[in-house]
Amino acid sequence: MVQLKEFRIVMPMSLEEYQVSQMYMVMKMQQQSTNGAEGVQVLENRPFQDEVFGKGQYTSKVYRLQSKAPAWLTSIAPTDALVMQEEAWNAYPRCKTVIKCPYFTKFSLTIETVHGADNGTSENVHGLNEEQLAARQVETVDIASAETDYWSYAIGSSNFDFSKFKSAKTSRGPLFDGWQENCSPVMTAYKLVTIDAPYWGFGYRLEQALLAGERALFIESHRNCFGWIDEWFGMTMQQIRELEEQGDCLLNEKISKPILLTDAVDCEQSFSHNSERHVPQVVHT
Repeated sequence: MVQLKEFRIVMPMSLEEYQVSQMYMVMKMQQQSTNGAEGVQVLENRPFQDEVFGKGQYTSKVYRLQSKAPAWLTSIAPTDALVMQEEAWNAYPRCKTVIKCPYFTKFSLTIETVHGADNGTSENVHGLNEEQLAARQVETVDIASAETDYWSYAIGSSNFDFSKFKSAKTSRGPLFDGWQENCSPVMTAYKLVTIDAPYWGFGYRLEQALLAGERALFIESHRNCFGWIDEWFGMTMQQIRELEEQGDCLLNEKISKPILLTDAVDCEQSFSHNSERHVPQVVHT
């Protein structure tokens, strides 16, 4: 059975700020989670243009997440069952991500994201038809909440206490109950997750597990976007793109795969030089 769920993540920042924060967060989290056996390998990262999205950035990645698999999944599948292939088309403020698993060939997971300058009150930003709207579940995610479920533990949990947090650069925070109602600036990431695992006996359980995993990842990544605000605030998109290219090299080196863009030593030296100037914590693990 196809699962359709929309997550609405409200953020205390502008649309322009979120674009920088999201790219910074992805780079830093990928560096933190990648080692010689597991993590992220970047296969391709290039500009694209098509009739659907217009201009944007295309990425192709492989995620090796063997240790994140719950026990029930490892009992029916090998340890490499959580090797995921991801393609993403980022034409901000619209993005689309497609994730496939070579082991479960019928499995598909698509994330369509629309970013809006509101506090999560738009009811159909994805333009769904009546049948889709009837099937859709909606959850508004509060980044100030603390999660304690399995997937939050597996993915990792930041230690930010936003009820006490205050940004030194922007003076934003703390975030108390109901902060979304009177926040300025504010924006929302509307993430529509469509997942289908048509396998008899365990397909529904797999769908629910991966939905829970995506939810935990959305919460953790967006908590980091705000929690790291004093690291990325004031950076330009050009600086972010430079760090992204250099960071891709380091990821491929750390996971012991071929470097696709240039020599690994050159990449590390260049990345270290720029990160010291712009974001000194981006490669810390």
